[in-house]
Amino acid sequence: MCLIWGLPYLFIRIAVEHVSPAGLVFLRTALAAVILLPLALARREVAPVLARWRPLVLFAVIEIMVPWVLLGHAEQRISSSLAGLLVSAVPLFGALAFLVTSHAERFTPAQVGGLALGFVGVASLVGLDLGHVDVLAVAEMLGVAVCYATGPLILTRWLSDVPGLGVMACALSLTALVYSPFALVDPPTDLAAEAWVSVVVLALVCTALAFVVFLELIKVAGPTRSTIITYVNPAVALLLGVLLLDERVTTGMLVGFPLILVGCFVAAGSRPAAVAPADPAAEVAICVDPDPDPVG
Repeated sequence: MCLIWGLPYLFIRIAVEHVSPAGLVFLRTALAAVILLPLALARREVAPVLARWRPLVLFAVIEIMVPWVLLGHAEQRISSSLAGLLVSAVPLFGALAFLVTSHAERFTPAQVGGLALGFVGVASLVGLDLGHVDVLAVAEMLGVAVCYATGPLILTRWLSDVPGLGVMACALSLTALVYSPFALVDPPTDLAAEAWVSVVVLALVCTALAFVVFLELIKVAGPTRSTIITYVNPAVALLLGVLLLDERVTTGMLVGFPLILVGCFVAAGSRPAAVAPADPAAEVAICVDPDPDPVG
């Protein structure tokens, strides 16, 4: 899972050189929905989700529709490795959301310090390389991180008792429907081979396969231990960007990412774990993020 969810940033960077960010969202979600929706229908997991259509729409907007187009647009102007490292701030925003809820009293001074350290890392990641990065793209990536941290809260609040596979299949299908006009206006008929390979990997490996594997991981490791991947996949994104796209490692990356990593661990690591529900599919809602890309 660390590898699978470290891949998207590389392939998004390649794909958006040939297709618009909105067109990429359509292709990725449509292909993934073709795989997951029949599986969810066969398991009779769609009807219970559709009965909660309002939070389903909200989840699809926050977790997929908005962040995926922002991610594609940002990666037209920044490196895949920087994008992956900025998304590593997701647990920080998740911890911050926890801090301002009624459960804030559970935070220790050390955890608050970890939260502050993590955001210093984000500032270092951007500030030390300010002359070499696009500020708008960085703002878009931070918007992506906020969305990815908010999506699981919606799952936990309104969709935790419905099948996780059904939620993702319906959310992906809805997103593909919303973005289908972009495919009609600018049909992807003349894309380069590397663009098609990127789209297929994003849809089938980083979305459809990733979600199925993640559900199995939760069954084996539990919802708490499975979130360890959140701390590793940004490093995978960095390594792939440097090795395959000749992206450079900057001072901001070397200073900022370790601070974010330590801050996330301290801020979220010792908080009391939620009790795992009996239904493994529902456990997805307890995890920090079902996909730090997100489902990809």
